[in-house]
Amino acid sequence: MSAVDDARIDRVRFNADGLVPAIIQQHDTGDVLMLGWMDAEALRRTLTEGRVTFWSRSRQEYWRKGDTSGHAQYVRGARLDCDGDTLLIAVEQIGAACHTGDHTCFDADDLSPVVAFAPLDHGGDPS
Repeated sequence: MSAVDDARIDRVRFNADGLVPAIIQQHDTGDVLMLGWMDAEALRRTLTEGRVTFWSRSRQEYWRKGDTSGHAQYVRGARLDCDGDTLLIAVEQIGAACHTGDHTCFDADDLSPVVAFAPLDHGGDPS
């Protein structure tokens, strides 16, 4: 790993299991496609190879999205949140992002929340 890779990865606050959540977002539409987990090596591969690599918690192995399904994710950008404990990876998604074949992993189960709207005047002036 190069010093540049080390410096970028050293900024990430991994959890007690050595993992960080990675939100995967379609670069041109803003669609949230999925959430996966990365350790330092998966993040290094993602940042240096241009394809998204995750750590599978269930299989205990690395997996690169699309290697078996053909539904690949090509990296278009990567950002770290303000706390350093969540990644946002912008991708060009080829095919479905979800293992169910859906466009995103968030297509299936609408929780029907109460929808609220901010007041027109955000400054507190009722007029």
